[in-house]
Amino acid sequence: MSKKVFVGGLSWGTNDDGLQEAFGRFGDVEEAKVITDRETGRSRGFGFVTFAESSSADQAVSEMNGTDLDGRTLKVDIAQDRPRRDGPGGGGGYSRDRR
Repeated sequence: MSKKVFVGGLSWGTNDDGLQEAFGRFGDVEEAKVITDRETGRSRGFGFVTFAESSSADQAVSEMNGTDLDGRTLKVDIAQDRPRRDGPGGGGGYSRDRR
């Protein structure tokens, strides 16, 4: 069963391939994704690595948390599932009906 790992503290220069390379030694990586800003395309400083086996993810967390990648100290942990936010934006916007 696959398991996803959160990787925080990434360098702005780290890309998907660099993440794959850094974590590939722990097992079969199904996906390595650096999260980017929608507008600028620039890294947001974190990403996710999905391993085919949960034991590989556990080993990656224990061995990579607190280590250095591309000059930055990583924060590595098991990713927590967040519920999807469906529908329109987060509200708080301008209302035309200002009574």
